[in-house]
Amino acid sequence: MCSKIENVAVIPARGGSKAIPNKNLAILGDKPLVVWSIEAAVNAACFDRIIVSTDDDAIAEVARRHGAEISVRPPELATDRALVIDALRDLISRFADGGSRPRILVLLEPTCPFRSADDINRCIDQLRDGRMDSVATFKAAELNPMRAWTIIDDEPRPFIADAVPWLPRQELPTAFQLNGAVYAFRADRLNSDHGSILFGRKSAVMMPPERSLDIDDEFDLKVANAILDISARESNRFTMRTGE
Repeated sequence: MCSKIENVAVIPARGGSKAIPNKNLAILGDKPLVVWSIEAAVNAACFDRIIVSTDDDAIAEVARRHGAEISVRPPELATDRALVIDALRDLISRFADGGSRPRILVLLEPTCPFRSADDINRCIDQLRDGRMDSVATFKAAELNPMRAWTIIDDEPRPFIADAVPWLPRQELPTAFQLNGAVYAFRADRLNSDHGSILFGRKSAVMMPPERSLDIDDEFDLKVANAILDISARESNRFTMRTGE
């Protein structure tokens, strides 16, 4: 008989990265990116296990020091072309081999460090009663798809046929995009034919832009550190004014 595990946080952190070498250990503020996700999971106070899936010894060492378990990812699931969903299926299979079965799996990408514990808990709340199969966090779209273009043989054309890119903002349809901060799903409902972590009966949790930064390259990392510096200066000014 399998033992039931309620909630498991999975932090995917492979070693290879081209845009930022060793990106998951890049320093944001005073700690590596992977630690931001571990601490968010700890602060959410809703997980039975917090697991870092990695192929990298240095990442594993840092993760262990900050209280996470390690799942050693197979090499074929750690390439830059490998899909995270396949690593999750592998992890679920390992749970089954060990005689346990998670109810809810929550994916926390290290590249989205500003998510809050509340963002995580709101996603889990969407899945508790069993009506939803999966949920993900979204933000308002940075570019409305009605204003996107394609260029064919040097000729710009609206990306969406018959779209009117010149419409005033107020007349554009509301658009959203995944921000990559939190994905959660009922683990027993992830089937082999699902090509996406967001599947079945889906739900959305909105997040504001200030918590939705996704770090892809060095420029994004500089922006994130600048945000932290500004926040720290504002906090210091407030403390000086109030004497607290």
